Amino acid sequence: MRTLFHHDGGKESHFDPLNPQSWLQVERCKASKVSNYAPSSIGTLLKVPDPPIAPCFRPLNYVEVLSQIHEELETCPEDEKANLYLLQFQVFRGLGEIKLMHRSLRSAWLNASSVYEKIFFGSWLKYEKKGEDLLFDLLASCGKCAQEFGSVDVASQLPTDIGSLSCESTVACGSGNLRSVIFRIADERILCDRQRIADLSSPFYTMLNGNFTESHSEEIDLSENHISPMGFREICSFSLTGCLYEVPSDLLIEILGFANRFCCERLKNECDRKLASLVSSREDALDLMDCAVEEDCPILAASCLQVFLRELPDCLNDQRVVEILSCGNGQRRFMMAGPASFSLFCLLSQVSMSLDPRSDITVCFADKLVQSSLDNRQRMVALHQLGCVRLLRKEYDEAACLFEEAVKAGHTYSISGLTRISYIRGDKNWPYEKLNSVISSSMSHGWMYQERSLYNEGDKRWNDLEKATELDPTLVYPYMYRAALMMKMQETEAAFTEINRVLGFKLALECLELRFCFYLALENYQAALRDVQAILTLSPNYRMFDARVPASQLRMLVREHVDNWSTADCWFQLYERWSSVDDIGSLSVIYQMLESDAPKGVLYFRQSLLLLRLDCPEAAMRSLRLARLHAASEDERLVYEGWILYDTGHCQEGLRKAEESVQLKRSFEAFFLKAYALADSSQDQPCTSATVISLLEEALKCPSDRLRKGQLAPDGFHAMFSLMSMLMFSKDSFHINQALNNLGSVYVACGKYELATDCYINALKIRHTRAHQGLARVHYLRNDRAAAYDEMTKLIEKAPNNASAYEKRSEYCERDLTKADLQIVTNLDPLRAYPYRYRAAVLMDNHKEKEAIGELSRAIAFKADVNLLHLRAAFHEHIGDISGALRDCRAALSVEPNHQEMLELHSRVNSHEP
Repeated sequence: MRTLFHHDGGKESHFDPLNPQSWLQVERCKASKVSNYAPSSIGTLLKVPDPPIAPCFRPLNYVEVLSQIHEELETCPEDEKANLYLLQFQVFRGLGEIKLMHRSLRSAWLNASSVYEKIFFGSWLKYEKKGEDLLFDLLASCGKCAQEFGSVDVASQLPTDIGSLSCESTVACGSGNLRSVIFRIADERILCDRQRIADLSSPFYTMLNGNFTESHSEEIDLSENHISPMGFREICSFSLTGCLYEVPSDLLIEILGFANRFCCERLKNECDRKLASLVSSREDALDLMDCAVEEDCPILAASCLQVFLRELPDCLNDQRVVEILSCGNGQRRFMMAGPASFSLFCLLSQVSMSLDPRSDITVCFADKLVQSSLDNRQRMVALHQLGCVRLLRKEYDEAACLFEEAVKAGHTYSISGLTRISYIRGDKNWPYEKLNSVISSSMSHGWMYQERSLYNEGDKRWNDLEKATELDPTLVYPYMYRAALMMKMQETEAAFTEINRVLGFKLALECLELRFCFYLALENYQAALRDVQAILTLSPNYRMFDARVPASQLRMLVREHVDNWSTADCWFQLYERWSSVDDIGSLSVIYQMLESDAPKGVLYFRQSLLLLRLDCPEAAMRSLRLARLHAASEDERLVYEGWILYDTGHCQEGLRKAEESVQLKRSFEAFFLKAYALADSSQDQPCTSATVISLLEEALKCPSDRLRKGQLAPDGFHAMFSLMSMLMFSKDSFHINQALNNLGSVYVACGKYELATDCYINALKIRHTRAHQGLARVHYLRNDRAAAYDEMTKLIEKAPNNASAYEKRSEYCERDLTKADLQIVTNLDPLRAYPYRYRAAVLMDNHKEKEAIGELSRAIAFKADVNLLHLRAAFHEHIGDISGALRDCRAALSVEPNHQEMLELHSRVNSHEP
């Protein structure tokens, strides 16, 4: 996501984005060369915006907070669980853990104790999965319903005690034992059962059976009571049957008003339910919401609100909806949201911020969030979020007050908002001193040093950013600042090394954008095109240069300075990048190929696989949906539908789609999917391995008809290459390589090492570089660690920045070499947990308990990983720190509730607690 929250400290001017073509011509400056470009000419191009102040809950010790939430969930009443899971969601949101956020939301939905919570969390889950209506349709085609995304039947969830709404007819009829009564309305007379009408409400009962004139009257005039003859006939019918049949909405509203005036609760309840059943569109909800509030109809109000929320975010573009949702009346708000107002405005404020964090609507919803907070933790979340919105709108006084309140409530991270505002107002000393105080008096975090660096210069700023990276290597600003500074100082190689460090483990769009600028400054337009095409693959609507220029427009301009590739060139480049494990380069080539006549379905599918490898699941799913859309045949479409189901955790349904595809056509892709899905859904069955082997072998016998090389256009040099490509891709080498690799893995699991070796060697012959890893595993299992080490070294030589390769090689060498390899892993990808666990275990073996726990804590500070927490909990138990062990157990179970070893450790530690 683009950086949104930054202060105005930087005074550098930006280039004029209104004419990017002229800008590009100036920047390419034909007279300038790589060796003598002027830093002043690219200063604005390389400007790095200040790091954002995230509008998220960021406690100093998230492990402690997760532990507290888990402990409270074990003992709290059922009606408090949804709010606790919502708080857990906020913690994971601050950590950037997307999957854990979704699981917490789903847990909140599953534990919702009121219809309001079910509506809000169900709508939130639907919003988070926006664009995935296809998944629901696919599940439905397999006879499975995703219940959390369905509408809530509000009427059934808000039952009414009908017995409490009716008057018991235990008193004899009025004078003269009159059995009937005529009600006159205007010129019409309506005959009713006296006692049935009396049963509608206490006022009617008293009027017809008490000491009133009407109790002795055979005819009563109701002409002045705002009810039509037609309406009263329906009321009379209701008094006899207890139901309203086929009554139009306008008449129901009229009857509802009458029911409220005469306290006819059963009649009112029936009108409420009938009107709620008529709400099926936004217009219906808009028409009826005012009526629901004015007539105090909770079922109707909740039904209307549900319609609005299920249309998020589109409905926030309708001013009428916004006015209803942002109503200031507390009673009206309670009518819509019941006791769950905080959950409602958490959802609305988040959606509104994603649309426009500066808008009045966002301010309104964030303000309502503060008003509806029920405890101190909710108040911290709400105050900080509203403070960020006010800061973005340059409403500094209001923002400062909100941040101060958040800090007083215990949210230390809000200090970053106060320091930004102070700096904007011209005071650079107070922010620095304040952050010094925070750093010296509390647990140090990377964001503290990053923030303090903004108020430092020269070496002090550099040192602060180095410390920030040491404490939290996931912060991208320090890498970007250092890289940009090196580039301005003409230290080109160091600049690229620095920006590539972060791109090696975190594919951040702003980092790709900065590297794109570097290549522009050096006039390396081919590399610049690669990066902008990768950006557009990840985010098709991305805007660059402070969100002022569409990336697609810059791509178009840069491409004018790059030679066009033929289809054969593209295939060759894709194969080269794939073989060298250059995933970003592969993404770029595929993006370019999608403009050609190459089969788009398989290209989008290939794109999705690369995006999954790069840990971009949302972009991967978008590509997979596009693959389905561009499938060339029914059997191919079923394969992509199967992968969509498989990748969203529906293995059995994915297997079913594979079988349907096989019935239509025995294709490589269908057998490959079937093998994958079967292996995942039948892990405990002894016959699975043999079946999977059979399926993969069957897949290799089938032609893969997607990458048809007859489509390659031979011209000049490419005539020979076209023939080579036809051989190389005649069975889709990408898919075959993966199949060979997977088949080798299954053979290894079955102990068939010779067959596994054949698979890996055949994969290597068509340059599947990752097959070295499988072959190394075979060597190791044959007790040849030296050969395994050498095999992994071959992989590293081809992909020297691949952290996974170093980690795997570390398993095949002595301790000193292992430690060296694992240190390289941490340098390349600090998010990989195994190196920290290994180093901690070595320290523990050497009786350095404090250092071992410190090594784990270093990683836990920025990565919520169940294995790291599990090991630290075990270390705490070992040294007798039961409270520390219990804290880590509870936090780990918040991350992965069904982790069996963690559950056992938690049970053991819990039994030791006094």
